[in-house]
Amino acid sequence: MTRPILVTGASGQLGHELARIPCPAGYEVVALDRAALDLTDPAAIAAMVASRDWAAVINGAAYTAVDKAESDVVVAWAINALAPAAFAQACSTANVPLVQVSTDYVFAGDRQGAWEVNDPIAPLGVYGASKLGGELAVRTSGVRHAIVRTAWVVSAHGNNFVKTMLRVGATRPSLSVVDDQVGSPTGAADLARALLTIAVRLAEDADAPTGTFHFSNAGAVSWAGFAREIFAQSGSRGGATADVVPIPSSDYPTPAKRPSNSLLSHGAIHAAYGIEPRPWQAALSDILDELIGQDT
Repeated sequence: MTRPILVTGASGQLGHELARIPCPAGYEVVALDRAALDLTDPAAIAAMVASRDWAAVINGAAYTAVDKAESDVVVAWAINALAPAAFAQACSTANVPLVQVSTDYVFAGDRQGAWEVNDPIAPLGVYGASKLGGELAVRTSGVRHAIVRTAWVVSAHGNNFVKTMLRVGATRPSLSVVDDQVGSPTGAADLARALLTIAVRLAEDADAPTGTFHFSNAGAVSWAGFAREIFAQSGSRGGATADVVPIPSSDYPTPAKRPSNSLLSHGAIHAAYGIEPRPWQAALSDILDELIGQDT
């Protein structure tokens, strides 16, 4: 008999990968989209958690429209903060471990080096603040939990930077891309595997490490450098290529301010769960294999 793991955000990048990657023996992923579970309805969340004997819950759903969140404050907070609070309360009551996905946007991004899990938090906008609200709700609820912050998530599914570059690069010879924001791209499939590893460990071991962790792929790059690598790998597969013109963030104003430094330290997740992220270039290669075909 398999034990079910409840996953939210089935229609998003992360939920899509969680639903399709091989599950550890003895477990199955039950991935729900917004039609199956209204994350703005705490009663519906409580009823869903109480409906089955879940091995764990992975709350991967989020309001991720960073710029739109600046004017859609109530909905962003409902999904990013109040939904995690409802999951935490329901999971605590049912004694089900909760894995909550969070973001680099909880940091101001105003210094060099990778952010450690206990570094000072100072979100720059509504998205980061609402995700921090979700963290605090989970952290103070008493539920056994792992909060996993990530950054720059990309995949072959949904809307993301890789697919945007390929689409625009197919019609334009050159693109201007921000070069003064640095981070580590994260393959959604790699993140999904890490989250499943943590969820299963929490389900099986009452003494499994809890708290806050970081996961992204390894290595640092700017958005412009990321774009160059996308086009280099795409070109080797016969896909779109374009020249990348580096620009400062001031030349590309957005409603929400982005962290200049989104690098996340992997020390905590490696120490607790033995998870060692692979280079972001390898994760990108897998995504382009799926979108374009294997490198010839």
